[in-house]
Amino acid sequence: MKYAILPPGELIEDGVVTLPLSKSISTRMLILDALAGVNHDAPHDVLADCDDTRVMIEAMKAVREATPGKCVNVDVQSSGAALRFLTAYFAIQPGLEVEITGTSRLCERPMEPLVAALRRCGAQVDYLENEGYAPLKIRGCALVGGEVTIDATVSSQFISALLMIAPYMTMGLTVNLGGEPVSLPYILMTIEMMRQRGVEVSREPLRISVPSADYSTLDQPLEGDWSAAAFWFEVSALSAGWITLTNLPENSIQGDRAAAKYFDCLGVTLSTDDVETGVQLCPSPEIYGRLDLDLTDNPDLAPALAVTCCLIGVPFKFVGLATLATKECDRLAAICEEMDKIGRVVEKVRDFGLEWEGKTHPVAALPGFSAHADHRMAMALAPVAVYLPGITIDGAECVTKSYPRYWDDLRAVGFQVVDVTSGDAVQEEEGQA
Repeated sequence: MKYAILPPGELIEDGVVTLPLSKSISTRMLILDALAGVNHDAPHDVLADCDDTRVMIEAMKAVREATPGKCVNVDVQSSGAALRFLTAYFAIQPGLEVEITGTSRLCERPMEPLVAALRRCGAQVDYLENEGYAPLKIRGCALVGGEVTIDATVSSQFISALLMIAPYMTMGLTVNLGGEPVSLPYILMTIEMMRQRGVEVSREPLRISVPSADYSTLDQPLEGDWSAAAFWFEVSALSAGWITLTNLPENSIQGDRAAAKYFDCLGVTLSTDDVETGVQLCPSPEIYGRLDLDLTDNPDLAPALAVTCCLIGVPFKFVGLATLATKECDRLAAICEEMDKIGRVVEKVRDFGLEWEGKTHPVAALPGFSAHADHRMAMALAPVAVYLPGITIDGAECVTKSYPRYWDDLRAVGFQVVDVTSGDAVQEEEGQA
């Protein structure tokens, strides 16, 4: 689908948004609950309703309902979290046989560190096509565990996947982290959720130990998604609008709560005054003249931060972004490509960062953006309409991966979002509004 986007006709003074529940918490919750004997047959009021959770629920249900001895085929579509977490979960289910795959892009994302570690624990996991990548064949069995070393510089999901199943290994598991871990807050989130369910995890800087144990059941505390909140910080920064996020806890187990301190440098302050639950985003004249950040812990915030900086004229250099090259798209290349369409010359810093030194070039036409089949790219590009009314985004439907209501929520705060897939002019819709 292609959407054209027009900004609000008036200043956003009382925008109210209820964020989707945290996708990161929900995907972990599905695994932890299943290991504790609690299964979910559909998204509900304590579980994020998005593509990632739906493919996990469908896969786990298919396995539960499968005929004993029959191989189950599982397609997790574009979900990296589902692929990594379910591979570990299926590996520890004795007697289960599963073939797991996804989109062609997902099957280009690395799996070797996780598969190698699982094999060292006794798992039976085979590559069906290319060594190191899905599709995989998994024959579930009891895992011994013990001690493994895993490359922690590729994806935090590998470590989280191992940790969540570790209590159900005969000897428990000690994970030695090879290298400084990327997205460490996601590993800490996993550890905290395990502790909430009664499993005491011992952590040193590069070593995590989990005893053999059982999870207790838990009513998971509800949290709106801080990663999704970043795009509303962006809207506030670009529009100087006041936006209340009704279900966003300031004290959260989500690492992307760091969005608040980063956007505080870009003219958005966070307030809890006069907000019963959640937070309010308030425009501020205090804007840094330059922003240099190491985003190793929070790479998913890069698209919203980069687009904001480019539009408000704040040169930046972001490092710690090597993992973005293997997301739903190569986000490093995609950010450079899409910002070039609005005359901002953003450059890659080798394979681990982005920088913009303020260099611009003339733009002859209203940009037609591509979402690159990446939900975070689509949501980062939409607020550009505040500066350039009528921009279009092709592939806008990809937001269902994490935030299916995003376009409706934009409309609710005053944006016009018009489906122009068929080629209808946005001016016609604008005239009817």
